[in-house]
Amino acid sequence: MKIKVFLIAVAILYGSSVFAALRQVKGRVIDANTKETLAGASISIPDLRITVVSDENGHFTFKNVPDKGKFLIEVKYLGYKTLTRTVDLADDSELEIILQPSVIEAREVVITGTAFSTDNRKNSTSVTAVSKEQLTSSASGNLIDAIAKVPGVSQITTGGGISKPVIRGLSYNRVLTLVDGAKQEGQQWGDEHGLETDQFNAERVEVLRGAASLLYGSDALGGVINILEPLPAPEGRVRGELLSNYSTNNGLSGNSAMLQGNANGFIWQARGSYKNAFSYEAPDGRIANTGYNETSLSGQVGLNKRWGFAHLNASSFRNNIGLPDFSRNADGFFEDGEGNIISNDALKDRSLMTPFQDIRHYKVAVNSNILFGDNHLHTTLAYQNNQRRELEDDQTDPSLFFNLETYSYDFKFYLKEKLGWEPVIGLSGSIQNNENKAPELLIPDYESNETGLFAYAKKTWVNTTFNMGLRFDYRSITGHQMEEEGALKFNDFNNDFSNLSGAAGFTHEFNEFLSFKSNIGSAFRSPNIAELSADGVHEGTFRYEVGNNNLAPETSLYADASLEYNSDKLQAGLSLYNNHINNYIFSRQNNNEVIQIDGETFPVFRFVQADANLYGAEAALTFHPIEALHFENSFAFTHAENRETNTALPFIPAAVLRNEIRIEPHIKGMPRKTYISLTLQNVFKQTRIAQFETPTDGYSLLGAAFGTTFHLNKQPLRLNISANNLFNKAYYDHLSRFKPGRLDESNPTQGYYNQGRNVSVGLYIPFILK
Repeated sequence: MKIKVFLIAVAILYGSSVFAALRQVKGRVIDANTKETLAGASISIPDLRITVVSDENGHFTFKNVPDKGKFLIEVKYLGYKTLTRTVDLADDSELEIILQPSVIEAREVVITGTAFSTDNRKNSTSVTAVSKEQLTSSASGNLIDAIAKVPGVSQITTGGGISKPVIRGLSYNRVLTLVDGAKQEGQQWGDEHGLETDQFNAERVEVLRGAASLLYGSDALGGVINILEPLPAPEGRVRGELLSNYSTNNGLSGNSAMLQGNANGFIWQARGSYKNAFSYEAPDGRIANTGYNETSLSGQVGLNKRWGFAHLNASSFRNNIGLPDFSRNADGFFEDGEGNIISNDALKDRSLMTPFQDIRHYKVAVNSNILFGDNHLHTTLAYQNNQRRELEDDQTDPSLFFNLETYSYDFKFYLKEKLGWEPVIGLSGSIQNNENKAPELLIPDYESNETGLFAYAKKTWVNTTFNMGLRFDYRSITGHQMEEEGALKFNDFNNDFSNLSGAAGFTHEFNEFLSFKSNIGSAFRSPNIAELSADGVHEGTFRYEVGNNNLAPETSLYADASLEYNSDKLQAGLSLYNNHINNYIFSRQNNNEVIQIDGETFPVFRFVQADANLYGAEAALTFHPIEALHFENSFAFTHAENRETNTALPFIPAAVLRNEIRIEPHIKGMPRKTYISLTLQNVFKQTRIAQFETPTDGYSLLGAAFGTTFHLNKQPLRLNISANNLFNKAYYDHLSRFKPGRLDESNPTQGYYNQGRNVSVGLYIPFILK
């Protein structure tokens, strides 16, 4: 790892003196109709990680940019269509950016989580970008909760503090998460293992729906969640933000402060965040020990120069999450282990009772994009240390403790465009070591080595693009013999997996409004350590899990297609997909098998395989009959089937229909960005269930929100107020791990309702110090 970092540092220094020359790029932003200049527009070049803001005369200047090369720029301004455009830095003429007024903002958006930063209309993958404003305008317990409104995206929840993403019916190690450009590694195989990242640090989240194994290898069978940090401050600026919110249901308070600056291309950023919540309240009362707290610190330093950029990110994340392991008495009150009633004051105490999880995640990542003439090399090197402790009877001594260390690398070399073809070759991989540091064992100590090599090319015509690629993956995982209380628990084993996969994508713009995109290909996922070797009680899931060393890798053949229409007043989209997965891995209980452990009875779940097929649709419609009135609607469903038994797969979301009416009044004296909205979420009944699941009734939830921006002198303050489940509806979500039949398989009537009425108030204050 040290050698790799050293080589990159040498390349940066060498590149800074040899490979590119310094120049400036100037331009101005104007209104397409009035030809007036626009002050305050944001202009960015994502591939160079630089941004500027137009001055009072609409002019802007990029400094420290290369003297040649073609890059995509993105221009944003409130009340106008977001513009994307490829510019040739070798052209000395001043850029003229002409923006079209629009009721619908940001129709076009730059997508960075694919092989190229590109206009979404020219990207064949189905991608939805969730902005900072969308992330902060509604009540959410965590980042996955905030993006779960995207069509095709759901979440497996364990109370209010733990959410696992589900994309088109696939989750766990089938959905890959990128943070700081590096794959997040945090024991994501567990039902109750959430995402270890600071939701406040996300400037934007890109959700790639559908297999992305070509670029990301194993674990991207279902899709990718790309969490993007804020771009560095414009040169010469020091700026920051303060965020604060409070939710009434579980007393969730979240606060975050960020400061960043840029001095002649030396960029820096620091952020601190803290969240704390007590037990959430369901319509029939509070659910004991469902509180949580979260502390996050992160920083960044780096250089943005004529040769590209190099950024060093470091972060520390700690999350303590209560696990509900208490029973209700005949009167409906929770009792502790000694039969004492847990008072309402205790349920609203912010200190956690046992059992609870103590998760710590430390990360260092180096991201760089180095220009070599007309070529460039994008590199991500990362080290992660994930420590997961489960404390059952003692507040300090864990009964279960996994210590996972991951070293990862990702190299993408972009070759000069030739005859319209843009080729990329890539190499990525990781080295992992996991060690048990507590007496209780669920998985063995193990090492894992993973390597992938791919080649990709994209061809662009005027209105059409075509891309294709091949990838080879190899993974080796070695488990070690271990004893528990003097008895043999695990045997040595070694598994090697390899796969060759390919994909092709196509887009076509019929005219300014109508476009089509499609993909076809194969994908791959190797079994994770729990699927291969688990043997023990997993306290967070309340069952005994047994792995299988003989599992084969999952292989997928997939296809999807979408049709999109975008005009000034109407946006509409329809996506269809089919994913055929051979050797799909899941766990099930056979013949009601149980096991006695320390006087308790646990159902035994064994990992098995079967061929599966998942298909479904996503639809979205946004209508703006007048500028101040917005109707937004979406629908998504997934059908998932075990092809060997013709039965349903587990953890498949129910179909959902979301409707929102949003009013943005233009009243004299009121801020431009004021809105009032009503939302209605209709979740359908889920009766297609796996063996251990129970049917889930449908439900409808009403929500409301209000937002506005005030100015104190020249300082903007953004206020958001939102209310979820206004009528305090008692319901179970099908993917909740607290629903009957899933909380306790031995008692299919026991369950905890999802969160009741919740009102959230949030304040966002961006500021400029220099």
